[in-house]
Amino acid sequence: MTTTTAPESQPFQAEVAELLNLMVHSVYSETEIFLRELISNASDACDKLRYEAISAPELIADGAPPKIRIAPDKKANTLSVVDSGIGMDRQELIDNLGTIARSGTKSFLSRLTEAKDGANLIGQFGVGFYAAFMVAERIVVTSRRAGSDQVFVWSSSGGSGFEIAQASDEDATRVTRGTEIVLHLKKEASKYLETYEIERVVRAWSDNIQFPIELVPEEGEPRQINSASALWQRPKSELKPEDYKQAYQQVAGAFDEPAMTLHYRAEGRQSYAVLLFAPSTKPFDLFDQARKGKVKLYVRRVFIADDADLLPAYLRFIRGVIDSEDLPLNISREMLQNNPQLAQIRKAVTGRVISELESLGEKEPEAFAKIWDAFGPVIKEGIWEDFERREKLLALSRFTTTKGEERSLKQYVEDLKPNQTDIYYLTGESVERLKSNPKLESATARGIEVLLLTDPVDAFWTSASLDFGGKPLKSLSQGDIDFGLIPLLDEKADDKKDEGGADEATTIALIKDALGERVSDVRASQRLTSSASCLVAGGGAQDRMLERLLAMQNKGPTTKPILEINMRHPLVAAIAGDKDAAKDLSKDLSFLLLEQAQILDGELPEDPAAFANRLNQLVLLGIAKG
Repeated sequence: MTTTTAPESQPFQAEVAELLNLMVHSVYSETEIFLRELISNASDACDKLRYEAISAPELIADGAPPKIRIAPDKKANTLSVVDSGIGMDRQELIDNLGTIARSGTKSFLSRLTEAKDGANLIGQFGVGFYAAFMVAERIVVTSRRAGSDQVFVWSSSGGSGFEIAQASDEDATRVTRGTEIVLHLKKEASKYLETYEIERVVRAWSDNIQFPIELVPEEGEPRQINSASALWQRPKSELKPEDYKQAYQQVAGAFDEPAMTLHYRAEGRQSYAVLLFAPSTKPFDLFDQARKGKVKLYVRRVFIADDADLLPAYLRFIRGVIDSEDLPLNISREMLQNNPQLAQIRKAVTGRVISELESLGEKEPEAFAKIWDAFGPVIKEGIWEDFERREKLLALSRFTTTKGEERSLKQYVEDLKPNQTDIYYLTGESVERLKSNPKLESATARGIEVLLLTDPVDAFWTSASLDFGGKPLKSLSQGDIDFGLIPLLDEKADDKKDEGGADEATTIALIKDALGERVSDVRASQRLTSSASCLVAGGGAQDRMLERLLAMQNKGPTTKPILEINMRHPLVAAIAGDKDAAKDLSKDLSFLLLEQAQILDGELPEDPAAFANRLNQLVLLGIAKG
């Protein structure tokens, strides 16, 4: 080992520099989060060593099992967190401590700036190492990768950059494997040098870490201060709600309480232990395009992977552990993708999670409501993707409807109107806008409940051919609608439906002539009772909301809509009602019908300036006649 060479200075990634500035100049109420995060990182390093040692046993040739040590030094005002895990080489120190290589960083920084207490966000976003700058003026990291004879030192004072250098002979002798993190504490953080405070934090946040955590006091013998037990392997009868809460917070890196806990052991053809949690708040990366799950795979208490695809993507919000007794310890990540045993576990656990959610929805609706409010849009992805469990996921889903919130399809079917054979829905951007949509008018007049779907995913799963309890789901924006067999709530309104109105054939011909190819058809509407017009998709075309979403991403062609008109509306009647009316007026009214229908659907008219000019002329004409 050579002596120390001159340190090389490097700048932080821009996001890291901004993050550190927030850490250094902010004070959060729970600064103790830094210790939990450093211990969690150390545990991950020990896990990785055990996994790599399966195929390369020489990495732990010394026979010493991985462990974590915490050493306070009041004289030097330092706190050291040391692990005998996998360690890092020079490039890994730069990559892991100088950049944040994950999506959502900008969102995190924005939310952290606005938050009154950022500790919860730190846990959610997995930037725990940087939390140490809340309590440290300077951090020195010395690391030797397992199997290497090179040791490197990374150091920073939380400014714009860091230094990295080869370690001295003294440092290399001290760090034989793994990573040593030395925090030079701020004066106000001196309480973390007290052994009782360190023990309290470890018991609160890290008691179930799989590896021994030793406290090395300045006087006396080192002692283990955590239970280091695989909680998921213990019988449920031995555990209390506080144990599960602590395990959840460690596994998920969160501060909220789990909305659902699932703990069981499967025996039979395969033996495995399951400890899973549904959070009560959504994590920052819920809609990351990779859609990776966060359930850890263990084999006989040895960590294998945290991205083993143990649950389908629509259950990616579930956190926890699955520990198999049967899988080979030397299974590779490539083998995981096609392993039949793992596929069987995946299928069984997925079914159990959905059943548990169903049970929670029936027995504890308030707890289920927390899960649905946070993860409903994600669960609904499964209606599109998981044909096998589609019926169960539809039953599990909750909807805002014209009757209220958190309505299930079971409740909807129980409240069907006489002669109603379909489940009706409408997709859009917001509940408020949908409630004022003219396509609801005829349904509302008959007391028909309509699902108001506003999540982007709703436009996709509803495009499948779906039914629930033998009742097909039907869009009010697509195809023909006939409510003729369902009585109106106001029978007097039914008596007036044939009174007045325009000549249908003449009016439609005039509108078609005016609009030309801007619409695929013009027809009398069964949807409208008071509005003049609306736009719908043809029976074979995509729902208009889905078409708009695909068009924004340049995916799929757009089709011309159908313009439906209310033959009893005065504006429609005016188009053909006055034989002496100028042709230009008829054309302007036809365009007005189209453009107001577009606006009510949340679209802009094709030519906003022409629309404004046309509207002004019609208003002025009305004023002149008045």
